[in-house]
Amino acid sequence: MVQRTASRQAWVLCAAWIAAAPLYAADAPLMDALFTDHVVLQRDRPIPIAGHAAAGEEVIVTLSGATRSVRAGADGRWSLTMPELPAGGPHTLTARTATRMQNAHDVLVGDVWLCSGQSNMEWSVRGALNSRAEIAASANDEIRHVRIAHASSTTPRDSFDAPLEWKVAGPDTTGEFSAVCYFFARDIAKSANAPQGLVVSAWGGSKIQPWISEAALETLGGSEKSLDVIAAYRNNPADGIAKWGEWWKSWWRASKQQPAEPWGVIRDEASHGMDTTAQTPWESFPLPRLARYDGMGWYRAHVKLSAAQAKQAATLSLGLVDEVDLTFVNGRAVGSSGCCPERSYALPAGVLKAGDNIVAVNVLDTYAAGGMYGPADKRFLQFADGSKLPVSGWRFADVPGLIPPRAPWEPTAGLGVIYNAMIAPLGQYGFRGVVWYQGESNTTIFEGQAYKDQLLALMADWRKQFATQFPFLVVQLANYGSRAQPLEESGLALTREAQRRAVLEDGNAALAVTIDIGNPDDIHPTNKQEVGRRLAVAARKLVYGATPLRASGAQPISAQPAAGGILVSFSDDEPLAVHGSLDPNTFQVCGAEQVSCRFVRARLTGDTAVTLEPGDGERPTRVRYCWADSPACNLYDGHGDPVGPFEIAIK
Repeated sequence: MVQRTASRQAWVLCAAWIAAAPLYAADAPLMDALFTDHVVLQRDRPIPIAGHAAAGEEVIVTLSGATRSVRAGADGRWSLTMPELPAGGPHTLTARTATRMQNAHDVLVGDVWLCSGQSNMEWSVRGALNSRAEIAASANDEIRHVRIAHASSTTPRDSFDAPLEWKVAGPDTTGEFSAVCYFFARDIAKSANAPQGLVVSAWGGSKIQPWISEAALETLGGSEKSLDVIAAYRNNPADGIAKWGEWWKSWWRASKQQPAEPWGVIRDEASHGMDTTAQTPWESFPLPRLARYDGMGWYRAHVKLSAAQAKQAATLSLGLVDEVDLTFVNGRAVGSSGCCPERSYALPAGVLKAGDNIVAVNVLDTYAAGGMYGPADKRFLQFADGSKLPVSGWRFADVPGLIPPRAPWEPTAGLGVIYNAMIAPLGQYGFRGVVWYQGESNTTIFEGQAYKDQLLALMADWRKQFATQFPFLVVQLANYGSRAQPLEESGLALTREAQRRAVLEDGNAALAVTIDIGNPDDIHPTNKQEVGRRLAVAARKLVYGATPLRASGAQPISAQPAAGGILVSFSDDEPLAVHGSLDPNTFQVCGAEQVSCRFVRARLTGDTAVTLEPGDGERPTRVRYCWADSPACNLYDGHGDPVGPFEIAIK
């Protein structure tokens, strides 16, 4: 049988996959990885089945008494559609050729959900509230879960690296399920009267851009230079890295109003940072400002080489880097990564020179411990002749307030690379809808402003791939960070607003508000049960057409001048309520500029409106509510769910 595989082009310890020519593999599965024992197929619509066989080979598929056949293409790829089935089972799915057969046993037909995003979607039931009791009581043959392993690729793939395993919910398995996805499915199962299948494709720390195909990113615009770089990288990784390094240096020069270029010669080396052994995270350095520092830093070292050493190809090992680096040797970019703890980069002949060589490592850390650290013997040059030379004598300088661009092939921050390896191989598998919990990694001011269009692009992109206009259930980001509510811009608030506006504009999406159940001190709140419940409420309204249930959180309809202030009206069937005080709090009015924003007094007006006092200052043109990283908001709707953060124009 011919099977299309992928070869791995390793330029660092991380993998970037490039499609390879089909290879014959007589023992490879006939059906794609999802079609295994305990699989759940989408009910009430034609069922696509796909796989690989020998070129031109006839494949016969049988499911619940129906039989269909197709011949594999020249590349060995085949696909067909089986008749729709109602909820139920178990069934057996069979694919066979003249020489062999593959069965998937205990197949159920129900509703299948694609659960995707970053770490809050990956967060397991074992890490949720009351996990022991939840796991012990989780036995349910009609809730099944499969997890896609982390993978990235610079080209779209049609198969996964490793076999997939569907697991039935129970005390031995549920602990490792996605908590949000599981609690959502458990709640939905109470009223849907159908098995629930959960396909979890998520990656902690990932931005939204890696989840969108390159074609969709090109249509979206704004990534042209990075798309050119990744195209060069596909053809020749060394050329792509060099091109990225030059682009990055241009960005640095435009972003920093200072003459120093840390990748090159610095006239006054002693004035550039501090000496360090690079054996501990920078938070432990003897500088108070670094105690909780997340951001960018530079490590520099000099290496003296003989002519014999310099003329050889070599490998530069840096040891552990947390979390993203771009490494230069003598001003030339030699590697960039963010997926693997330890970094090692090939240096072709000609990069090194006799005499003084400069190694400069730019490091970005966004969470917890950061920097280049670990045993000193992990940092060395190894030459083609096998000899080694330590790289020591490091100096460190932090660069607060500046966040570097990320390499377009980087797994969690690149362009299309997760889509290629973790979404594209799903083919046109049947899904009832998508549960999306992501955005924490897109909360800088700039990214928050761009996120709405990116989320809309992702929704359109995935619907195009799966040839289904399925709904999206979006978790709005929870409260996290400083409890103070200053009158300054908040990247988290901007991203929340982008999520809200994308859902409204899309028209086939719903929002689950979580602004009251986060943890200001931990980006991973553990009350995943309530997140799942609110998603289920949204699904019952949007997907199943239930009434009078609705998506969680009353929505603002309008803000308009009124006697004595500004009247903000909300949509809801029941009266609004204030929890914990007499009047609503955290309302702001703003003019055109951020500096004009000010908190104002608010009071409930009737059942579904709030009146704001305009306060002193510039004439307001917009209203903001609950606008901060971790605001304390007290306005709820008649169903007990919080009114989520929003910004609305005064008209």
